[in-house]
Amino acid sequence: MAFTSAVITFPGSNCDRDMAVAIEKVCGGTVHRVWHGDADLPEGLDFIALPGGFSYGDYLRSGAMAACSPVMQAVVRAAERGVTVLGVCNGFQVLTEAGLLPGALMRNAGIRFVCRDVALTVENNQSLFTAGYDAGQQITIPVAHHDGNFFADDATLDRIEGEGRVAFRYAEAVNGSARNIAGVLGDRGNVLGMMPHPERMIEGAHGGTDGRALFESVVRGLVSA
Repeated sequence: MAFTSAVITFPGSNCDRDMAVAIEKVCGGTVHRVWHGDADLPEGLDFIALPGGFSYGDYLRSGAMAACSPVMQAVVRAAERGVTVLGVCNGFQVLTEAGLLPGALMRNAGIRFVCRDVALTVENNQSLFTAGYDAGQQITIPVAHHDGNFFADDATLDRIEGEGRVAFRYAEAVNGSARNIAGVLGDRGNVLGMMPHPERMIEGAHGGTDGRALFESVVRGLVSA
Protein backbone atom coordinates (compact mmCIF):
# COMPACT_ATOMS: atom_id res chain seq x y z
CA MET A 1 0.00 0.00 0.00
CA ALA A 2 1.32 3.45 -0.94
CA PHE A 3 1.10 5.94 1.92
CA THR A 4 -0.58 9.22 0.93
CA SER A 5 -0.76 12.25 3.20
CA ALA A 6 -1.55 15.94 3.19
CA VAL A 7 -0.20 18.88 5.17
CA ILE A 8 -2.56 21.84 5.45
CA THR A 9 -1.12 25.36 5.26
CA PHE A 10 -2.96 28.36 6.67
CA PRO A 11 -1.87 32.00 6.45
CA GLY A 12 0.60 32.22 9.33
CA SER A 13 1.57 28.53 9.43
CA ASN A 14 5.31 28.24 10.01
CA CYS A 15 5.85 24.53 10.68
CA ASP A 16 4.20 23.15 7.54
CA ARG A 17 7.49 22.43 5.78
CA ASP A 18 8.91 20.80 8.92
CA MET A 19 5.84 18.57 9.11
CA ALA A 20 6.00 17.64 5.43
CA VAL A 21 9.70 16.77 5.68
CA ALA A 22 9.10 14.63 8.78
CA ILE A 23 6.31 12.71 7.06
CA GLU A 24 8.39 12.23 3.90
CA LYS A 25 11.41 10.97 5.85
CA VAL A 26 9.61 8.68 8.26
CA CYS A 27 6.45 7.61 6.44
CA GLY A 28 7.47 7.93 2.81
CA GLY A 29 4.87 8.05 0.06
CA THR A 30 3.30 11.16 -1.41
CA VAL A 31 2.85 14.29 0.73
CA HIS A 32 0.40 16.79 -0.74
CA ARG A 33 0.65 20.43 0.31
CA VAL A 34 -2.87 21.81 0.64
CA TRP A 35 -3.76 25.51 0.91
CA HIS A 36 -6.39 26.63 3.42
CA GLY A 37 -8.62 28.06 0.68
CA ASP A 38 -8.96 24.75 -1.14
CA ALA A 39 -12.46 23.37 -0.79
CA ASP A 40 -11.43 19.76 -1.44
CA LEU A 41 -8.68 17.40 -0.36
CA PRO A 42 -6.78 15.04 -2.67
CA GLU A 43 -8.43 11.67 -3.14
CA GLY A 44 -7.32 8.61 -1.22
CA LEU A 45 -5.61 10.29 1.73
CA ASP A 46 -4.42 8.11 4.60
CA PHE A 47 -3.17 10.88 6.84
CA ILE A 48 -3.79 14.62 7.28
CA ALA A 49 -1.54 16.87 9.37
CA LEU A 50 -2.34 20.35 10.64
CA PRO A 51 0.98 22.02 11.52
CA GLY A 52 2.08 24.58 14.05
CA GLY A 53 2.26 28.33 13.55
CA PHE A 54 -0.01 31.30 14.08
CA SER A 55 -2.86 30.86 11.62
CA TYR A 56 -4.46 34.19 10.79
CA GLY A 57 -2.12 35.77 13.33
CA ASP A 58 -4.08 34.11 16.17
CA TYR A 59 -6.73 36.76 15.57
CA LEU A 60 -9.84 36.36 17.78
CA ARG A 61 -8.61 33.10 19.38
CA SER A 62 -5.81 30.78 18.33
CA GLY A 63 -7.20 28.52 15.60
CA ALA A 64 -10.66 30.11 15.55
CA MET A 65 -10.46 31.65 12.09
CA ALA A 66 -8.56 28.71 10.62
CA ALA A 67 -11.35 26.40 11.78
CA CYS A 68 -13.66 28.30 9.41
CA SER A 69 -11.38 27.91 6.38
CA PRO A 70 -12.89 26.07 3.40
CA VAL A 71 -10.40 23.22 3.74
CA MET A 72 -11.47 22.50 7.32
CA GLN A 73 -14.91 21.44 6.17
CA ALA A 74 -13.18 18.81 4.07
CA VAL A 75 -10.90 17.84 6.97
CA VAL A 76 -13.90 17.38 9.28
CA ARG A 77 -15.65 15.21 6.68
CA ALA A 78 -12.48 13.14 6.22
CA ALA A 79 -12.07 12.66 9.98
CA GLU A 80 -15.69 11.58 10.25
CA ARG A 81 -14.98 8.97 7.53
CA GLY A 82 -12.12 7.65 9.62
CA VAL A 83 -9.12 9.32 7.99
CA THR A 84 -6.25 9.79 10.44
CA VAL A 85 -5.71 13.43 11.46
CA LEU A 86 -2.87 14.92 13.51
CA GLY A 87 -2.89 18.50 14.77
CA VAL A 88 0.30 19.86 16.37
CA CYS A 89 0.44 23.09 18.38
CA ASN A 90 -1.65 25.52 16.29
CA GLY A 91 -3.09 22.43 14.60
CA PHE A 92 -4.33 21.22 18.00
CA GLN A 93 -5.94 24.62 18.54
CA VAL A 94 -7.64 24.40 15.15
CA LEU A 95 -8.97 20.89 15.88
CA THR A 96 -10.58 22.02 19.14
CA GLU A 97 -12.10 25.08 17.45
CA ALA A 98 -13.44 22.86 14.65
CA GLY A 99 -15.11 20.55 17.17
CA LEU A 100 -13.02 17.49 16.34
CA LEU A 101 -11.50 17.47 19.82
CA PRO A 102 -12.90 18.49 23.21
CA GLY A 103 -11.73 21.40 25.32
CA ALA A 104 -9.95 24.60 24.38
CA LEU A 105 -6.40 25.96 24.35
CA MET A 106 -6.04 29.09 26.45
CA ARG A 107 -3.23 31.56 27.18
CA ASN A 108 -0.36 29.96 29.07
CA ALA A 109 -0.35 30.34 32.82
CA GLY A 110 2.12 33.09 33.57
CA ILE A 111 1.30 34.76 30.20
CA ARG A 112 4.66 33.71 28.75
CA PHE A 113 5.67 32.03 25.52
CA VAL A 114 7.19 28.64 26.37
CA CYS A 115 9.91 27.36 24.03
CA ARG A 116 11.98 24.42 25.28
CA ASP A 117 12.25 20.67 25.40
CA VAL A 118 9.76 19.11 27.81
CA ALA A 119 9.33 15.66 29.29
CA LEU A 120 6.12 13.85 28.38
CA THR A 121 4.61 10.67 29.75
CA VAL A 122 2.90 8.33 27.29
CA GLU A 123 -0.49 7.75 28.91
CA ASN A 124 -2.08 5.54 26.25
CA ASN A 125 0.01 3.37 23.94
CA GLN A 126 -2.98 1.59 22.43
CA SER A 127 -3.76 4.24 19.81
CA LEU A 128 -2.73 4.41 16.18
CA PHE A 129 -0.43 7.32 17.07
CA THR A 130 1.23 5.87 20.17
CA ALA A 131 1.57 2.14 19.55
CA GLY A 132 5.32 2.56 19.07
CA TYR A 133 5.79 3.70 22.66
CA ASP A 134 5.50 1.88 25.96
CA ALA A 135 2.75 2.84 28.39
CA GLY A 136 4.26 5.13 30.99
CA GLN A 137 7.34 5.79 28.86
CA GLN A 138 8.88 9.21 29.34
CA ILE A 139 9.93 10.98 26.15
CA THR A 140 11.35 14.41 25.35
CA ILE A 141 9.65 16.62 22.76
CA PRO A 142 10.00 20.41 22.25
CA VAL A 143 7.19 22.90 22.76
CA ALA A 144 6.87 26.43 21.37
CA HIS A 145 3.57 28.07 22.22
CA HIS A 146 1.84 30.96 23.93
CA ASP A 147 -1.68 29.51 24.04
CA GLY A 148 -1.12 25.90 25.05
CA ASN A 149 -3.06 25.80 28.30
CA PHE A 150 -5.55 22.95 27.76
CA PHE A 151 -8.87 23.59 29.47
CA ALA A 152 -12.08 21.60 29.81
CA ASP A 153 -14.68 21.31 32.53
CA ASP A 154 -14.29 18.57 35.12
CA ALA A 155 -16.98 16.36 33.56
CA THR A 156 -15.21 16.47 30.19
CA LEU A 157 -11.82 15.83 31.79
CA ASP A 158 -13.20 12.86 33.71
CA ARG A 159 -14.76 11.48 30.53
CA ILE A 160 -11.65 11.71 28.36
CA GLU A 161 -9.52 10.28 31.17
CA GLY A 162 -11.98 7.43 31.66
CA GLU A 163 -12.09 6.68 27.94
CA GLY A 164 -8.30 6.57 27.69
CA ARG A 165 -8.19 9.58 25.40
CA VAL A 166 -5.29 11.34 27.10
CA ALA A 167 -2.41 10.36 24.84
CA PHE A 168 0.38 12.40 26.42
CA ARG A 169 0.79 14.21 29.71
CA TYR A 170 3.44 16.74 30.73
CA ALA A 171 5.74 15.19 33.33
CA GLU A 172 5.86 18.58 35.06
CA ALA A 173 3.81 21.77 34.92
CA VAL A 174 4.53 23.56 31.62
CA ASN A 175 1.70 25.93 30.73
CA GLY A 176 -1.11 25.46 33.22
CA SER A 177 -2.90 22.70 31.28
CA ALA A 178 -5.60 20.91 33.23
CA ARG A 179 -4.18 17.70 34.70
CA ASN A 180 -0.99 18.41 32.73
CA ILE A 181 -2.64 17.12 29.55
CA ALA A 182 -0.41 17.56 26.50
CA GLY A 183 -2.21 15.47 23.87
CA VAL A 184 -5.81 14.33 23.40
CA LEU A 185 -7.41 11.71 21.14
CA GLY A 186 -10.77 12.08 19.42
CA ASP A 187 -13.65 9.83 20.38
CA ARG A 188 -12.95 7.44 17.48
CA GLY A 189 -9.19 7.36 18.04
CA ASN A 190 -8.30 8.61 14.55
CA VAL A 191 -7.70 12.24 15.57
CA LEU A 192 -4.87 13.43 17.83
CA GLY A 193 -4.11 16.96 18.95
CA MET A 194 -0.93 17.74 20.88
CA MET A 195 0.95 20.91 21.76
CA PRO A 196 4.52 19.45 21.65
CA HIS A 197 6.18 19.13 18.22
CA PRO A 198 7.07 15.49 17.38
CA GLU A 199 8.21 16.54 13.89
CA ARG A 200 11.11 18.38 15.54
CA MET A 201 12.47 15.20 17.11
CA ILE A 202 12.80 12.66 14.31
CA GLU A 203 16.59 12.43 13.89
CA GLY A 204 19.70 12.75 16.01
CA ALA A 205 20.65 16.12 14.54
CA HIS A 206 17.52 17.51 16.19
CA GLY A 207 18.83 16.48 19.59
CA GLY A 208 16.73 13.34 19.87
CA THR A 209 14.42 10.96 18.06
CA ASP A 210 11.53 10.59 20.49
CA GLY A 211 9.02 12.03 18.01
CA ARG A 212 9.86 9.52 15.33
CA ALA A 213 7.86 6.67 16.88
CA LEU A 214 4.64 8.65 16.49
CA PHE A 215 4.98 8.83 12.71
CA GLU A 216 6.24 5.25 12.53
CA SER A 217 3.20 4.13 14.52
CA VAL A 218 0.85 5.87 12.12
CA VAL A 219 2.34 4.47 8.94
CA ARG A 220 2.75 0.97 10.41
CA GLY A 221 -0.83 0.92 11.62
CA LEU A 222 -2.31 2.22 8.38
CA VAL A 223 -0.22 0.16 6.00
CA SER A 224 -0.90 -3.07 7.93
CA ALA A 225 -4.63 -2.38 8.30
